[in-house]
Amino acid sequence: MSGMDASDPVLVAVGVTVEFGGIRALDGLSLEVGRGSITALIGPNGAGKTTFFNCLTGIYRPKSGDLFFLPGDGRTIPLTLLSPDRVTQQGIARTFQNIRLFNNLTVLENVLIACHCRMKAGLLGALLRDSRTMREEREMEEYSFALLDRYGLGGQVNELAKNLPYGEQRRLEIVRALATRPKLLLLDEPAAGLNDRETEDLAGLIRLIRDELELSVLLIEHDMGLVMGVSERIHVMDYGKPIAEGTPEEIQRDPEVIRAYLGEG
Repeated sequence: MSGMDASDPVLVAVGVTVEFGGIRALDGLSLEVGRGSITALIGPNGAGKTTFFNCLTGIYRPKSGDLFFLPGDGRTIPLTLLSPDRVTQQGIARTFQNIRLFNNLTVLENVLIACHCRMKAGLLGALLRDSRTMREEREMEEYSFALLDRYGLGGQVNELAKNLPYGEQRRLEIVRALATRPKLLLLDEPAAGLNDRETEDLAGLIRLIRDELELSVLLIEHDMGLVMGVSERIHVMDYGKPIAEGTPEEIQRDPEVIRAYLGEG
């Protein structure tokens, strides 16, 4: 699986506006993310990128505008009134600028926690420990082991999350998001704090999970090498508004983007 069909979006934002104390963090933002794409959202600090992610995941509610998620089963799901847990259940997962692992739990336990949003057994099943609940828990554990093994953490399942090297903590956060079985994965500065080798490995991981799990990826990132190397479509923001959109080649040639973000020459 590669590329995207521009006529088949997985995410549509229409006129999204967010204000904090009269300051507009998002100012009528409209954009689409193609199904199966790796799409980047770039811009300087304060451009509104993380605010947009927070709107998508139910942390903020826009003052106006609409957000629609199209998971590929014929549904169009409005996001603006959903709570974060409901957004996850619908098929959107995210990572954060600052790593938010459960530091005193193991690598495996961090991933198992994320699996629980897909459990069908309720509180009663958890209390009674019936056969259905036990079966679900075994399946979750097998799935978690498989994810960790496939994406490079199979040898660290019993390590405490806080004891992992920084780059592997970043990787664990991504794997934990994958455990929710998303159709759209939001990565908020996944290369922050990584060295060149780790960033190169991250690029390979992003491509691999998109292709193998058949999901769409939207990432916020300041590392232009990663953005240009992994993205098929790039949206550029400034002051809560889009200022450019196109392929990496088109963005690199855009005079306004060159002047504002990529530097002259």
